[in-house]
Amino acid sequence: MNKSLFLTLVLGIILSACQQKASEDLLPPVGELFENYYEERLPLYPFEATQIGDKRYNDLFPNDLTKEVRQQQVDFYQKYKTELVKYNRAELTEEEKTSWDLLNWECNINLELLAFPTHLMPINQFASTHLMIATMAGGSGVQPFKTTDDYDNWLKRVDGFVAWSDTAIVNMKEGIKKGYVLPIPLIKKVIPQLASLDHGTAEQHLFYTPVTKFPESFSADDKARLTKSYKEMVEEKVIPAFNRLHVFMEKEYLPAGRKTSGYADLPNGKALYDTYIKYYTTTSKTSDEIHKLGLSEVERISKEMLKVKDQVGFKGSLKAFFNDLRSNKKLMPYTKPEEVIAHFNAIHETMKPNLKKLFDLTPKAAFEVRRTEAFREASASAEYNPASPDGSRPGIFYVPIPDVKAYNTVSDESLFLHEAIPGHHYQGSLQQENKALPSFRKNLWYSAYGEGWALYSESLGKELGLYTDPYQYFGMLSAEMHRAIRLVVDTGIHSKGWTREQAIQYSLDHEAETEESIVAEIERYMTAAGQALSYKIGQLKIRELRTKAEKAGINFDIKKFHNKVLESGCVPLNILEDKINVWIKAGGKEQK
Repeated sequence: MNKSLFLTLVLGIILSACQQKASEDLLPPVGELFENYYEERLPLYPFEATQIGDKRYNDLFPNDLTKEVRQQQVDFYQKYKTELVKYNRAELTEEEKTSWDLLNWECNINLELLAFPTHLMPINQFASTHLMIATMAGGSGVQPFKTTDDYDNWLKRVDGFVAWSDTAIVNMKEGIKKGYVLPIPLIKKVIPQLASLDHGTAEQHLFYTPVTKFPESFSADDKARLTKSYKEMVEEKVIPAFNRLHVFMEKEYLPAGRKTSGYADLPNGKALYDTYIKYYTTTSKTSDEIHKLGLSEVERISKEMLKVKDQVGFKGSLKAFFNDLRSNKKLMPYTKPEEVIAHFNAIHETMKPNLKKLFDLTPKAAFEVRRTEAFREASASAEYNPASPDGSRPGIFYVPIPDVKAYNTVSDESLFLHEAIPGHHYQGSLQQENKALPSFRKNLWYSAYGEGWALYSESLGKELGLYTDPYQYFGMLSAEMHRAIRLVVDTGIHSKGWTREQAIQYSLDHEAETEESIVAEIERYMTAAGQALSYKIGQLKIRELRTKAEKAGINFDIKKFHNKVLESGCVPLNILEDKINVWIKAGGKEQK
């Protein structure tokens, strides 16, 4: 090579490096990228904005069943994935590196999920848009009804729902042709949900409820205008929309329903289920690994259950003890729903003095226990609805009480620890209130971490002054068994060809839940494939990390450990593990 050519090549390399450096120097701070992602994402997912108390998009209802909106979502994640790699991760701060990793995960996993035609199966009995919109319609949920603008926003949002529901019918018809349909038992559960909202006078309809709750500050003219608009909305839009869905589901969709139970029976269903496992557990575990783990956990917890059975003097088998618990009237003491709510509040009062022994990082957000709304109570599970960041709405623990005389208290203490305090209320509120986190992380949710923390919280009962009654301790074991069984039956249904009936029987054989409850749970797993795996996978990881820290020879402080787990909000399990390992290496002390 001659000298001139060599110099030209060297100069070219230097120039290219300089241009790259200049390009990096022109990049805005990475924190600005994080904030832009957050702000641009909200109008694509406006219900999340409403959930966190951001009112800017309360009128929006993007029809995410259309190809156009789904492409917008793909373009959005691809854009930020491309922008993110322009930043040199090695040059970021530790917290920025965590945010970089989280945003990269978000873009990748959402792009993977959007590659599957899940929009062809848009309605189910467990977690579906028709249920969400009905929950908002009553005027006491996350959708605000405090100003005339709030009332007008809801009118526009309902227009969006009507368009969505008609698209759902079109998509389900395409799903029938392509073999992308719900199992028959799930369709049968959806039909009465739709039927409950497809008739009646406007004044008696759920969607008319906000009219009965006008703020006193509204003028007579505003009340008259909105009353007329809401009556027309119910009569001309809502009832016809639910009627169209009802008729379609009953007359066309039900006859075309699937006789099989698992996702493996859908086109490319195995790949979809594997993706859901990755999404919900934030791990690379296979369905076989998870199935085997579930079987071992069921065996371990069964041995603990036998000890409690013997302690209370029950002479029959463990399965007979389950049957006794299901029908034991001493565990069904209530005649009024208010008594159930009062019982949960009493549990809270009992544990309050001990919370400070385990936690010094606690949320400011208010908290309430409420009964689940009647229209969804029959098929609902107990659940936590997070507080709004601005403090206008408390964290709410919803308890379904469809038949108070059959309400069984055996798992109430563990249920409160999981759904309320220190479970979802502590974790979710602390995440929202953490000013050090970029906005997109304050409401980020990873089921393995969030549900794992909640299940881990159940194990803290004795440390918090609960489980003094052996039946309540058995209730905790039952709740843990319930999550262990999920590892077995979820993978059994979706990757091993188990039928709905096989999964129901396996649950009946290994836990004390009522058959009615077990049926609802199994049908939930059939719908939300993979989600039920996250609880036990996350709990086992947090417990593993606590045990590791306790045995590491450091000056272990349970409050500091809980701080480390909670302080960064929801993260994938590998990021949590790295964080705790660094803390252990530092001797359990804060790094400067």
